[in-house]
Amino acid sequence: MRGLKAAALAASLLLAACAPRTAVTSAATPVVPVNALAAGVQLAAAMPVASQTAAQALTAFRKSCPRLVRREDASGLTRPEEWLPLCEEAERISPADAARFFATRFAWVEVGGGTAFATGYFEPEIAGCRRPRPGCTTPIYSLPPDLIRGQFSDASGEGRGRYDENGNFVLYHDRAAIDAGALAGRGLELAWAVDPVELFFLHIQGSGRVRMDDGSVLRIGYAGQNGRSYVAIGKLLRERGLMEPGTITMESLQAWLREDPVRGAALMAENPSYIFFRVLEGEGPLGALEVPVTGRTTVAADPKFVPLGAPVWLDMDSDVADGLWVAQDTGGAIKGANRFDTFWGAGSEARRIAGAMSSSGRALVLLPKSAAARAQARR
Repeated sequence: MRGLKAAALAASLLLAACAPRTAVTSAATPVVPVNALAAGVQLAAAMPVASQTAAQALTAFRKSCPRLVRREDASGLTRPEEWLPLCEEAERISPADAARFFATRFAWVEVGGGTAFATGYFEPEIAGCRRPRPGCTTPIYSLPPDLIRGQFSDASGEGRGRYDENGNFVLYHDRAAIDAGALAGRGLELAWAVDPVELFFLHIQGSGRVRMDDGSVLRIGYAGQNGRSYVAIGKLLRERGLMEPGTITMESLQAWLREDPVRGAALMAENPSYIFFRVLEGEGPLGALEVPVTGRTTVAADPKFVPLGAPVWLDMDSDVADGLWVAQDTGGAIKGANRFDTFWGAGSEARRIAGAMSSSGRALVLLPKSAAARAQARR
């Protein structure tokens, strides 16, 4: 959804806002592993999987398989052909055999020690309109045609930008410029939102539903990002002493932004990252793997450390996240080994769980046995 994203409040605002302050020391900066192979892979014992969770994961794994068997794995752990026997078997077995399938047909491994941190995201629904009207004036933009990748990789723009009137390749408009009208009048509006705060949070989630004033629903998903670095506004509030870490939740952030709309708009503009959307058809929002994501089954991960489409087992301090998931999405704030973002679906309960999810624990990734053996041989 980012993906869902690409760029999730529960996934990134809460993490950045509630993380402990890091002490400044004179020690050398540690080397950060670039992928799973560099982080290290250690075999682990298979864990018990509830039959219902396993059946749900089996369905999601089947949906992932057409991508798994064709997609190059950025983590360096697997090869497309190694997934084929598992995918063929997944199609043949019944849901009742799913727990045995995951327990016996995969190698369960720790990546980079396995110490995990998980947040949550959901599919939000906001109020909107198909034509601007008083009280519904915040545009929801589609991907601008002049947003392109240039010939260089800029640290802040990731190579994305535009050509200006002089033919120079420059960074694309940031959130402040877009909110001020940089894209107005170009026919890029998919719809308009009633509440700019709700739309801001939808940007962070990466996809959602817009309920129109005529009762119809438009489902929108991530189409692209302006290339600007993501800045967590929850972290800014904490650092400025405007909110205490223990009080920062999705609801409290929204309340702070709405209390003084001018002040709130200024704070939102300090996050230069901006998400563009597309209209979605079909059974649900799509994750980075380009398959529909499923509540309580899809998890977002960093594809440099977890093969997209691979099953993932979580054992978190928050027991509601325990069990088997399938990595079908990514996120702008979901970076590094064992950083996960759990998807909870749509509705008020999904919103409640996702908003409260900020939990440490252990993660295991399920791999083809040949891939795990190859990774072990590199040690």
